[in-house]
Amino acid sequence: MNPRFLFLCVSLCLAIAGPLVGGGTLTPVGSPHQPIAIRDHQVNVTLNNGFAQTEVLQTFFNPNSQDLEAIYAFPVPKGASLAEVTVTTGEKTMQGEVLARTAAETVYNEEKKSGNDAGLATKNGIQTFEFRIAPVRAQSEVKLRFVYYQALEIDLGVGRYVYPLEDGGTDDVARSFWTAHSGVDGTFSVAIELKSAAPVVDVRIPGFESAAAVQKLDSGHFRVSLDRPGARLDRDVVFYYRLADTLPGRVEVIPYRADPKKPGTFMMVVTPGVDLKPLTQGANYVYVLDTSGSMQGKLHTLAGGVGQALDSMKPADRFRIVTFSQQAQEVVPWTPATPEQIQLAVARVKALTVSGSTNLYAGILEGLRGLDADRATSLILVTDGVANQGVVDPAAFHRLLKQYDLRLFGFLMGNSANWPLMRTLADATGGAYAGISNDDDIVGQLMLAKSKVTYEALHDAAFTFSGVKVFDTTGDLPQKIYRGQQWILFGRYEGAGRATVTLRAKLTGDDKTYTTSFDFPETDTSNPEIERLWALAQIEQIEVKESIGTLPASESKDAIQALGVAYQLVTDHTAMVVLDDPSFARRGIARNNQQRTALERQAQAVRATQPATVYRVDTRQPTFPTTAPHVSHGGGSGGGALSPEWSNALLLLLLLASVLGSRRALGRGR
Repeated sequence: MNPRFLFLCVSLCLAIAGPLVGGGTLTPVGSPHQPIAIRDHQVNVTLNNGFAQTEVLQTFFNPNSQDLEAIYAFPVPKGASLAEVTVTTGEKTMQGEVLARTAAETVYNEEKKSGNDAGLATKNGIQTFEFRIAPVRAQSEVKLRFVYYQALEIDLGVGRYVYPLEDGGTDDVARSFWTAHSGVDGTFSVAIELKSAAPVVDVRIPGFESAAAVQKLDSGHFRVSLDRPGARLDRDVVFYYRLADTLPGRVEVIPYRADPKKPGTFMMVVTPGVDLKPLTQGANYVYVLDTSGSMQGKLHTLAGGVGQALDSMKPADRFRIVTFSQQAQEVVPWTPATPEQIQLAVARVKALTVSGSTNLYAGILEGLRGLDADRATSLILVTDGVANQGVVDPAAFHRLLKQYDLRLFGFLMGNSANWPLMRTLADATGGAYAGISNDDDIVGQLMLAKSKVTYEALHDAAFTFSGVKVFDTTGDLPQKIYRGQQWILFGRYEGAGRATVTLRAKLTGDDKTYTTSFDFPETDTSNPEIERLWALAQIEQIEVKESIGTLPASESKDAIQALGVAYQLVTDHTAMVVLDDPSFARRGIARNNQQRTALERQAQAVRATQPATVYRVDTRQPTFPTTAPHVSHGGGSGGGALSPEWSNALLLLLLLASVLGSRRALGRGR
């Protein structure tokens, strides 16, 4: 058993506290009206090779004797592009068009004031998508449909999709103004269709194994359905699928180009097949734990688990424990894992208490103190990322971490947690981060993290293209690539024909080169959604530059607004106004999203009748020499097999997670 990672596992369990409210309709605190009711909530998910399409259909009912505005909040899924919003009221159907945010809000408010039917979809920072519908007639129903896309990532051969419903509880201002109503009068249903060109050996929905119906149609085609009558929209749905262990390292390219006279767009998915070795020499591990008010009721429960972890560490490694709330403190100094030092560390952990606000900068600064340049160091950060005291500027975090040679691994709790800030922290160190849902398969998440912390990584990894002109790429800055981690890159291309892609990186000090050649098509209309995903990736890259201070906020806003309008994406600076056809015509609003969604629906209808397309482009000229690392079950050397003692450790952690589930926090960090 790897003791270093066991201690990380215990730390990770701190990050799975339950939020207080879930997604649902919102009513102002103290309102005399009954809340708008949700009569049913249906989710249809299609996972087809490189990306996921999520369609949500809801029926709202106004039980009051007067017309009201319906407001529905939904946690922002990481990396999601909201593409369609449709509202049906009576015989009238209205669709959405994205405008600059101020313009969209003005149109909606004017239509609402005039008593006309209208809707509005906005993004509330990192917290929620918010849908407004006015009016919902007294004692009447209205139907809301929205669609979003997001890229899929495979880690150690395991794919993961999350339908987020839990609110991470970090938006205290909103929580003081709104009362959320997440109950469903009828049925909450989820239908997931998985189409994979690669064989899939297992699927599961943690927590719903007995309730979900699973149908296997072929080696890569599954349908999963889940019905929950009378459910509440306060629990995430997490879907895992595991690819075959024998899959090679590979390069896949999903193109879209409707007009040969215009540039094409592509999504490249690189799954390295590289022999990364486990770290066998002594290393340093700094654990920086959030002990603000959000951790109420959990630290004492975990003291026994921390003791078990420390008791099994090896003297070759050193560890240090730092905690932070409004201030940071060192709980355990640099310590070799001798029995005497372990006993002292356990006593100090048992004495911890929780309270106060979140001074994340102070916690990281204290964690960086006293690093040894001669030993590899990993900093494991567990937090919701909501920095609300002390230094809060993301650029300051980035400048601080750029001064150190270490890897930061972040574990982020809650759907409304500040993942853009965590992304900035990971970017500064070439590290990695993961969100943790209460309904995650904790065993699986821990195993995926284990490979990143305890194995070598490719350093200074960067992609270059030659042949066909490739431009406006994303995700191509030199970084680290960890064991089993996919690399997703979006870009555009001109012309058609042969292109060569090269990955250059360093491994154990040696220069490594991996390359292959393939053809960009003159036209390919199978995946028009790729354009929106490319635009969203561009927006996220712009946001990173703004957060670290390399792009002025004014320029960032203009660029994000332009991309949002051009590719019909709801962003912080754009919004989607929902009207009927005559109202759009009366206001002279172009139907750009109507045209875009028509192309997407046509392509989706064609794909629904066909098996998953194989998009691997390096079959004849393999880019990588070995199979892709994977999580295997049972014996063998497949890169992550569960040994008996490792399984016992995970069982211990599941017991701890079970205890946490019954003792959810009553307060959040202020």
